[in-house]
Amino acid sequence: MNKKAKKIILKTKKQVYGDMLGNNASMFQGEGFEFAELREYVYGDDVRKIDWKTTAKLGKPFVKVYKEERELNVVVVSMLAGSMYFGTVKQKSDVLAEVVATLGFSAVKNSDLFSHMFFADKLYDLSKPSKKLFSVHKAVEEVVAFDPLGKEGDYKALVETLNNRLKKKALLFIISDFVGDIDLKLLSKKHDVFAVIVRDKFEEDPSELGYLRLIDMETKESFEGNIDSSTLKSYKKALHDNDEKLYKQFKKQGIRFTKIYTHEDSSLKLMKSMR
Repeated sequence: MNKKAKKIILKTKKQVYGDMLGNNASMFQGEGFEFAELREYVYGDDVRKIDWKTTAKLGKPFVKVYKEERELNVVVVSMLAGSMYFGTVKQKSDVLAEVVATLGFSAVKNSDLFSHMFFADKLYDLSKPSKKLFSVHKAVEEVVAFDPLGKEGDYKALVETLNNRLKKKALLFIISDFVGDIDLKLLSKKHDVFAVIVRDKFEEDPSELGYLRLIDMETKESFEGNIDSSTLKSYKKALHDNDEKLYKQFKKQGIRFTKIYTHEDSSLKLMKSMR
């Protein structure tokens, strides 16, 4: 096993199964129940389950009856475009691998089904749902071994692929830096979607760098020029506009989200954001 993958697996497994995250029965807030039928209210029923629309229509109280689902279908998607090959503290792709491990171990610990997909310009792998620890190890190893350089993130293709492949309702986690034209509306109608945004502080607030030769990690095109205050101002505005549009869209579509920076403890940040 790759040394980096082994280190990530050991660290996150200790956090999930140890004292740090172990006191939580589950990190996941999936529904856990599905609607089964309506029946007439009887004394002792939970009034919170009264269907007021049906009650008003029929003139007597009716309650919604649910049946418990045996497990959640936890699907974790790694969006590994070239832009993830960056970081001042550690690589964004390494943080992504930590998030995959945390979510995977949490699913297995809770006896939920876990499956992992990794995507960039196209689908590279989609694992079968599993409750085995091995499935989490394999997902982390694949993320660490994957070379994102020269690959552009195609979010439209990602949404289409997930919509076609995921037949059962899922608790769907998408991990990416979320820069670009992104619309997850189609997925949010079918699944409980949680977006995990991975960023480095420097890419959001860079300092003046002077004259540099830069390489675009997605297209591999190189640029030369003076990175002065005017250039940085335009760049920061573009990223700010990207994020404002993204957050507005997430809130409108009922998509939960959190942002994890490369200098933060990804497992703890994720746990706090999901409470």
